[in-house]
Amino acid sequence: MQPILKINLTTNTTEEFIIPKEWERDFLGGASLAARILYSTLTRDLDPLAENSPLLFINGPLGGTSGPTTGRFVICGKGPATNLWAESGIGGFWGPELRKAGYDGLWITGKSLGPVYIWIEDGKFEIRNAAHILGKDVYETQEIIRAEVQVKGARIACIGEAGERGVLYASICCDHGRMAGRTGLGAVMGSKNLKAVAVHGTKKIEVENLERYSVLRSESNRMLKQDNEAKIIHELGTAGVANYAEYLGAMPAKYYHQGSFTGVDNISGSKMTESILAGFSACQGCVIACGRVVNLGDGKRKGPEYETIVGFGPNLLIDDLVEVVRLGELCDKYGMDTISASNTIGLAFHLYEMGKVTKQDTGGLELIWGSVAAVRELIHMIARREGIGEMLANGARQFGAAFGAEDEAVQVNGLEVAGHDPRGVSGMALSYATSPRGACHNQSDYFFVDFGHTYESIGITYFERQAQTEKAANVAKHQDWRTFFNSAIMCIFANVDPQMQVDLVNAACGYDWTLDDMMKCGERGWNIKRAINIRMGLTAANDKLPKALLEPYNEGGAAGFVPDLEGMLIAYYEARGWDAESGKPLKEKLVKLGLEDVVKDLWN
Repeated sequence: MQPILKINLTTNTTEEFIIPKEWERDFLGGASLAARILYSTLTRDLDPLAENSPLLFINGPLGGTSGPTTGRFVICGKGPATNLWAESGIGGFWGPELRKAGYDGLWITGKSLGPVYIWIEDGKFEIRNAAHILGKDVYETQEIIRAEVQVKGARIACIGEAGERGVLYASICCDHGRMAGRTGLGAVMGSKNLKAVAVHGTKKIEVENLERYSVLRSESNRMLKQDNEAKIIHELGTAGVANYAEYLGAMPAKYYHQGSFTGVDNISGSKMTESILAGFSACQGCVIACGRVVNLGDGKRKGPEYETIVGFGPNLLIDDLVEVVRLGELCDKYGMDTISASNTIGLAFHLYEMGKVTKQDTGGLELIWGSVAAVRELIHMIARREGIGEMLANGARQFGAAFGAEDEAVQVNGLEVAGHDPRGVSGMALSYATSPRGACHNQSDYFFVDFGHTYESIGITYFERQAQTEKAANVAKHQDWRTFFNSAIMCIFANVDPQMQVDLVNAACGYDWTLDDMMKCGERGWNIKRAINIRMGLTAANDKLPKALLEPYNEGGAAGFVPDLEGMLIAYYEARGWDAESGKPLKEKLVKLGLEDVVKDLWN
């Protein structure tokens, strides 16, 4: 790994942080390495929006090597809505470009006196005034900065108005609409008066054994092109799963209170392909190209992924795909996570129907299910923190609490639940309840295993989609594996054989890892994130699901079923080697993972 550039925006000073070799080998890179680096910094009394709060952009050892889906990087810190560990993966080209500029990470602290953006080119660093860019959307911002630096191929990561105004689920955008959406790190960036980071580099990204890596890279990409799952994702996008998820009762509707959605055909990936699809977009070196380019008759634009379609479609009882595209795009322009935004808006509609939110609260706006105009107006109000948008901007947990209905908010530890209902695919109950960043479908997209996609070589086998305690250990293994993905860093859409993944790491890093070493790396990363959260106040009582997900549907493919979360957690803690009473990783487990210093912090 190359050095990490540390920048203090208060003092305008920089230094290089050299990553210890043992950390590189134990945590590999990406989010797990970031957790190791930030471990001592992320404390319970740290205000996520304070000057000393860290914001760490970091790559993995495969980033930018044109290996299978290795154009990704991750951004980490403390979540402003969760007050827990925060990480958000993002694709595009920015991460590889930072590596070509000579750095594997960018560690930002402090706060500028006024709005600025950072310009890094081949190891040279500059802070520039950004007052003239305030209020610009994420696409306008990239174009303005690209014109100012006058360097072809410069890549820009930036925030929109939501980040500037501290919306607690503000995102960070780069390239063609790629978003680090989850956990609100755009608000952290905005709190530092940092509008954007532009990078460009010409350095070659090196691997330890180029000859061996080149062969493996070509072979794995060739296999990925022929993979059926990759072909479906390319042709239909992530929304290609919509019909099957709805059939199983795993696609929530009407804010997680309706088990089926008759308009699913109108908002599916197939519908998009047949009606408005105009092209594809891909991250650096990716052979899948899952990104949608659509044309609504007024020019080409980014198309929505599954989560956006569910959030602004079934979740709000909207079955007009064109309107869903426009609502998702509006969130993107403001720089706002579409999952959290649509979820929190769904809660507002739900509470309005219950009579807890009134027209007086909304400023006269009627929140009637299916009303596109009302949703559009709320998005504007949230991004600008106007009217009821001031409360909605703080996320579902705080919004529900403001109306005495926190238990109605479909969230875990302050992060809104995504579009994979555990009543239809029970493994997601544990994925949501135990994720280190709050309810998350990317720390373990276990719904794929519940669909029947197994990985026998690393012990991830199949259990019936509504099985319960018997699959707890399986979920833990899947979490460890996905933690490795977020360290390497690879996209979870890359259906690459686990042994091939190990071979790629060995060739790139000069290691002699086995499959067990890979899984232990993932387990180590998962546990250090757990330790960070324990130190910030999390206990076993936080490992829970919201009320709505524990109430059975009356219709659809999951009718009558709710997961036995209590029983699943007992089996999960045993498989993890965690203390059932406190939720802490046991001393023996931490020692086995080489985390002796964590033992002192958690068990002293």
